[in-house]
Amino acid sequence: MHGYEMIQEIAERSGGTWKPSPGSVYPTLQLLEDEGLIASRSEGGKKLFELTDEGRAAAESGSDAPWEEAGRGVDWEAMNEVRKAGGGLVEAFRQVWATGTPEQREKAITVVNRARKELYLILAEDE
Repeated sequence: MHGYEMIQEIAERSGGTWKPSPGSVYPTLQLLEDEGLIASRSEGGKKLFELTDEGRAAAESGSDAPWEEAGRGVDWEAMNEVRKAGGGLVEAFRQVWATGTPEQREKAITVVNRARKELYLILAEDE
């Protein structure tokens, strides 16, 4: 498996809550290779990695997989509602920005800024 496949796999296994960057994955892979826990080989212009016997033993003796930790306690239904609402807001804003008049664009910015402030006000409310 190459690095970008690992990034995609981690994102998928964590339900999207953790998607490491290439800047963190590739140095980690190099460190694991230096420690003899993984081995790499080139194939089709890509560098593929696999566990060594020592790496397999270390993985089996370790704690839970980090992507399981990342997704533990997440309310997936609520998370999907948040993504849908946020994505809908962004898409509506893009549509106004792409097709609206300068006046409509200004109104859209005002609406988004007001919504942001109102969200913070929710946190400021006394319970």
